[in-house]
Amino acid sequence: MDSKTKQLMDFTKAKFGLNNYYLQRHRFDREITPTNETVYTLSMEWFPNHADGLQEEDLNPEGTAVIELEVHRQKIKSVTFVKGKTYAQEGIVFPNRNTQDIIRWVEAETGLTYGKQFQLRKEKEGELHFAECFEGVAVSPSGSIEVKWNPQGQLTSFLVYGQFPSHEQVKQETYALSLDRVESLAKEQIKLVHFPSHEQNKWIPVYAVEEVFVTNDGASTIPFELLGNARSSVRMDQTMVWDKPNERSQTAFEGKEIHWLEEITAEQAFANEPSPDSLPITEEERVACALAVKDFLSREFPDDTGQWTLRSLHREKGCIHATLRTAQPNPCVFQRKLVVLLDADTLQVHNFIDNQPLLDMFNSFEEAEEVKISGEQAYAKLKSRFELTPCYVYDAQQKQYRLCGKFDCNYGVHAVSGEIVSLNEL
Repeated sequence: MDSKTKQLMDFTKAKFGLNNYYLQRHRFDREITPTNETVYTLSMEWFPNHADGLQEEDLNPEGTAVIELEVHRQKIKSVTFVKGKTYAQEGIVFPNRNTQDIIRWVEAETGLTYGKQFQLRKEKEGELHFAECFEGVAVSPSGSIEVKWNPQGQLTSFLVYGQFPSHEQVKQETYALSLDRVESLAKEQIKLVHFPSHEQNKWIPVYAVEEVFVTNDGASTIPFELLGNARSSVRMDQTMVWDKPNERSQTAFEGKEIHWLEEITAEQAFANEPSPDSLPITEEERVACALAVKDFLSREFPDDTGQWTLRSLHREKGCIHATLRTAQPNPCVFQRKLVVLLDADTLQVHNFIDNQPLLDMFNSFEEAEEVKISGEQAYAKLKSRFELTPCYVYDAQQKQYRLCGKFDCNYGVHAVSGEIVSLNEL
């Protein structure tokens, strides 16, 4: 083991009081931030000494400390003591279990400032949950911080998720949106959606708002679905059409195993080597990926010409993920989706993920009743319940967070009865 890795392990052992533990396994991981930076972490699993030789294969015994440490900042990303049990000695303890004391500890651990970069979202016995923010305003993609402790005040869980942007990464401006300004947009966001009811074993037609971010100037919108891989996602919106089925369509496709865990060396981690996933997708790659996806579809779904749209491409874990949706969407809340995985080097299809098995769960459901309420009537009923809240959203093209308004509504209108319903209860 190299000296730098051992130094991080020794630091972790001392910090969390793991004298009663031994290191069972470790590995290096990396992820790409929304700003396209590569962050390396050292993941460790510390077993209690008394569990030596007693643990079941692939199962961490009670009290195991699973810890992720950022390599370069030497900041804790996550700590979890399995089943909330800890055998730590002189580790992290909150003697008074006081909220303000714990907040100050989180500030010291993360280097973040309460009220400016994170704020309290939920508090209950033995737990505090925080949400990411910027100057008190929500951020998307959103981050969170969670702290848990046992009745003795010993830390049992600490999770930090998100990027928590600095001032340099944020385009600050005065919030200028109001519901009146986005009225025309609001009408466009009312959609008829069919929700499954397991109690009634049928689909329920409901008018609901499709969530969207509105830029502060009111001139454009950012759909929710683009934010997950905003750093590297390339919009395609290309309908897949072919003249005849692929000649190999009679041969069953044999997908190759996808290795979701990368083999990363200590040298790569300490050198902060940029991940291949941080590379942009070139125009040549876009063309080649589209052709490969079309060839795959014509082989696996030979009769589906014109029925699929290639929505986007993004890099992830050494592959290029091609996300497809049906060209003619139906009103069901769950839409058919394909993700075709292409090797990032050869641009050949390695495997695919189809959500059809999920949709098959609803095959026995009765179809939705005939709609009796119009979209205009639904809009009038919901208008007073619309929500437009400020939010800093990462814009991959501008490479910074920009102020937007999150347009949403927690309620819908039953398209048959006209009754207002809570979407959280559907």
